[in-house]
Amino acid sequence: MILNRVQRPGTGGEPAWGALDTYRLYQNVVAAGTLYTLAMTTEVCETLGLATVPREVTPGLRPVMEIAGVPEDLIDWSASRRQRIEDALEVLTDQYVKDHGHLPGERGRHRLGWWAAQETRPAKKKPKPLAQLLAWWRASALLRFGQELVDGLLEKCRAAGTAIRARVDPAVDVALAAVDVAAVVFTVREKFSRRHIEARRHLLETLRGGEFTCGLDDYITHRALLRYSLRHTLTKPGREAPAADRMTYTADFPVPHRWWIASAEGTPPRESSRYERAQVASLAVQNAIRDARIRADTATEATTTTSVVSAPAGPRELKGETASAPHAVGHPGRDVVLTPAQRAAAVRAHQQAAIPEEYLEGRTTDPATWLRTPKNLDRLAAYTRAAETRRRAMEDRKAPVADPAGPVDGRRQEHEQQRQQPDPGQGQGLRP
Repeated sequence: MILNRVQRPGTGGEPAWGALDTYRLYQNVVAAGTLYTLAMTTEVCETLGLATVPREVTPGLRPVMEIAGVPEDLIDWSASRRQRIEDALEVLTDQYVKDHGHLPGERGRHRLGWWAAQETRPAKKKPKPLAQLLAWWRASALLRFGQELVDGLLEKCRAAGTAIRARVDPAVDVALAAVDVAAVVFTVREKFSRRHIEARRHLLETLRGGEFTCGLDDYITHRALLRYSLRHTLTKPGREAPAADRMTYTADFPVPHRWWIASAEGTPPRESSRYERAQVASLAVQNAIRDARIRADTATEATTTTSVVSAPAGPRELKGETASAPHAVGHPGRDVVLTPAQRAAAVRAHQQAAIPEEYLEGRTTDPATWLRTPKNLDRLAAYTRAAETRRRAMEDRKAPVADPAGPVDGRRQEHEQQRQQPDPGQGQGLRP
């Protein structure tokens, strides 16, 4: 339960109570949860010397980061509610196939999952002290897995974390991170806001619980919006621009085609999810950037590279990634290929340049340019009156007196008479 009332400095310096915008509060629930998960996981891993590994909970969805070294049986034992949801989901899926004759799509699976979660939701329990819960959890784990596993779990996780930290680069490639989050959010949503860009999840998956520079997630988000996104919300002249969190964006990454995944380990066949297609789109662009860097290094025959200090992770700018050509995948000596966002912006600018200014800007705040002004209405009324006067004058004009038929009129009458007379053989059929 969260109360949407907070204290803030009042007019006289005394604290005053105010209410938060609940609409925006609920809009940022997922982003706030991701921030909490990133902060908590980073603090735990740095304090205890642990690391995280991805674990697929639902096929086709983003994996969940778990502590490395924890046995799979122990995770499944602690996630009893997840198992109940999966069992109920299997029953609901079978019923869906019987009713509709086909497997549910991606959105249908989400709705069935929500239905299964609602059906298996347990009743609220009476709150208990934390010490009592910890003692009960330890006793249950000892009875299930034995004392050796429970007592040596922390050392086992530290050993796994040390091996993972030795392989993970503590520096973050900002260019690849911005491409990844932009391609994923575009493939999944097509139109998105700033809160939908999962830069924090990218850091959680890349650093595996390692420390990072404060504000790096916001920097990656800003770079993804600036370099690889196109603003969808347009501000009309004379109107106030919407807030930053109300802006919507889009991009122009190539969207992979859908494919079907065969059944495995008793799971039914399913269609590729949006997240799986987003991973393919992201990897395609990242590989293009890596290839461009290799070609740039080969063309310039660089002999020295900039060393990166192994410290808390911060933004890393590599030599091949420049501000003017983030997707320099063309051949050396040719024009650099534009990014998808730059190409979309160029097409948009070309289309808008061909539109007249009055249609492009729409209704302005200058009354002189409006159609329904007193001056313009009087002018239109004057045009209407003049047209009516000319119409009445033409109707009242008398027809001219017919002159004697001249040679031209005589030939015209003779021609009309010939057209009216039938041909000599018309209607008589064939003669011998």
